[in-house]
Amino acid sequence: MDTAARLKTLSDAAIDAAAGQLAELSRDIWSHPELNYEEKHAHFVLTAFLEDHGLRPQRHYVVDTAFRAEFGGEDGGPNVAVLCEYDALPELGHACGHNLIAEVGVGAALGIKAALEEALKEGRNLGKDSYLRVQLTLPILLKLLDAGAFRDVDCSLMAHPADANMVDASHASASPWHGINALDAAVIAYSSVSCLRQQMKPDERMHGVITNGGVKPNIIPEKAELLYYIRAPTLQARDILATKVYACFNAAATATGCSAMTSVYRDNMARYGVEEPPADHLAWKQVASSDVGNVSHAVPSIAPVFAIGTRDMPHSRGFAEAAGGPAAQAYTLVQAKLLAATAIDLYCTPRHVDTAKEQFEKYTREGL
Repeated sequence: MDTAARLKTLSDAAIDAAAGQLAELSRDIWSHPELNYEEKHAHFVLTAFLEDHGLRPQRHYVVDTAFRAEFGGEDGGPNVAVLCEYDALPELGHACGHNLIAEVGVGAALGIKAALEEALKEGRNLGKDSYLRVQLTLPILLKLLDAGAFRDVDCSLMAHPADANMVDASHASASPWHGINALDAAVIAYSSVSCLRQQMKPDERMHGVITNGGVKPNIIPEKAELLYYIRAPTLQARDILATKVYACFNAAATATGCSAMTSVYRDNMARYGVEEPPADHLAWKQVASSDVGNVSHAVPSIAPVFAIGTRDMPHSRGFAEAAGGPAAQAYTLVQAKLLAATAIDLYCTPRHVDTAKEQFEKYTREGL
């Protein structure tokens, strides 16, 4: 067994050993929903959990409800940030499943920490020279970026729950509006899609609405959502139309790419039996946003989406119930293991990080 495979086994075991505690932590956050900038309870229980497990949380990092926790040796090797979210939605509570994002983040941190500790015992450089960062992302990401929180980070990992698995860099269709007024981007996307109608065939149909355009008129929206239905007489025709629609979404935002890290993540999916849905599932997929895309303008980043065993869409009451239910736990623990395994590959094979940085610089330079 090679080093990476052996460390992944140790990582998996560490996450499994903490499964009960992780479930309790997630349920605690779910039971105490707090709006952005108000996550005092979540901040307290998360930092206490990390401290109890040997990480070094810096509480009230930049703003009151953010934190940063670290583990590692000397600077020099890859520094991987695992990002967390834990804010809730008005009235709906954790209908976006951010309690599970937090669980994935700290669960992955425990796995990565176990791997780095073993490497340190063996005197391997990946333990001596590598750092793990655990940080809050939304909704204060721009403040953290402005404060230089990602200046010493080589790459970032995060995973978001949904009704299906989807893998792509953090700027993809699950988060196309980063870096600008989210509502402006949604309106641009809506208008662009509307212009497609003159090029559609008579038997094709396309219907869409903006389901979330912000909370208050005097607050620039950090998040916007559109819901589209696409119909055509054949699967091939529908997929062609869907491709054009997605092009409109992607054109509404400035995005960077990171296919190297996505490939590392995908390589680990088979280890845990995780599969992506067929392309026809994505033809009607809800397109949501996440400000984590801003991180992808600072460092190479991935933010895959993972299923939690429900057909209910995010931002629905049904999804909120699923996010707090026991059935979501198996999916969440697998995702924590997947992120940890991806980080271990980045530590063990630094060329993945180098390639990701080269891609990042290329896409940033070319404005893609």
